[in-house]
Amino acid sequence: MKILVVEDELSLQKMVKDSLEREHFVVECASDFPSAMLKINDYDYDCILLDIMLPGGSGLSILEELKRMRKRESVIIISAKDSLEDKVLGLDLGADDYLAKPFHLAELNARVKSLLRRKQAGGDTSIVLGNLAVYPDLRTASIGGKELQLNRKEFDLLYYFASNPNRLMNKTSLAESVWGDNIDQADSLDFIYSQVKNLRKKMKQAGATPEIKAVYGFGYKLVLED
Repeated sequence: MKILVVEDELSLQKMVKDSLEREHFVVECASDFPSAMLKINDYDYDCILLDIMLPGGSGLSILEELKRMRKRESVIIISAKDSLEDKVLGLDLGADDYLAKPFHLAELNARVKSLLRRKQAGGDTSIVLGNLAVYPDLRTASIGGKELQLNRKEFDLLYYFASNPNRLMNKTSLAESVWGDNIDQADSLDFIYSQVKNLRKKMKQAGATPEIKAVYGFGYKLVLED
């Protein structure tokens, strides 16, 4: 999967690029309007991460050009401009999602993966692992076709695990996936431990074939049992 990051803040551009490359994406970057348009004219991408405020032009103009060229790239706007008008205009011009700065890299990665899964599946956002099915649009999950009763935090954790199967994650990354910028609202990371413990218990009782395993001293990962 090939991603274009259009961002003029070089430190953020590098962080996003490094984070996506760790997820095994091929990543190219552009720092201004002209260089972004050159890449878009010459290459096809699976997803474009697009800032609105760019040297030499606007990200919204890039969206208009993508529409005019009938390009099929998925687009996530990442911008410090968080007004309702900008969001509506960006989505009307063809953007698929909108993420306001500042954001956590874990959330950006999850949104990119979700968008690409939806694109590949023709609009279906569900995640199926063994007998576990997660439906992010409905915020529900099932084991063997039977709904799994989860609270909001438990669902958010399960969705994050299911989006990153076989990936070892520590408590901090799990906390960021649930609280995002409001992570300081958590009394301690011990709350994550209790939520994961409850989620593991519910999955086991329901007979889930995927299992959240604890890796002592490091964190947790979701694995699919043979």
